[in-house]
Amino acid sequence: MRHIAAYLLLQIGGNTSPSAGDVKKVLGAVGIEADEERLEKLISELEGKDVNTLIAEGSAKLSSVPSGGGAAAAPAAAAGGAGGAPAAAAVEEKKEEKQEEKEESDDDMGFGLFD
Repeated sequence: MRHIAAYLLLQIGGNTSPSAGDVKKVLGAVGIEADEERLEKLISELEGKDVNTLIAEGSAKLSSVPSGGGAAAAPAAAAGGAGGAPAAAAVEEKKEEKQEEKEESDDDMGFGLFD
């Protein structure tokens, strides 16, 4: 990850085709030693390719990957479209109820079953 980050920093800085030596300089400036094997593989994989295009292609691929948590977001979004304030109030009420239940169960803490 550090090699990619350094490569992208160099690209943002205006170096359209960073070399392994350029990446080593960036990493060395912050006290990180470059892994030669990984760095050479990265440079060879990215050689002659536009990083912005690669990022766009990767983002398109990631958008098709299920990431979980979408089921809870969908009803919230639907309710938000019908009236955002009542939906937000309902969520806050649920949170408060959970906190109250937790506080009530905390009353028994510190006592064993057979004390």
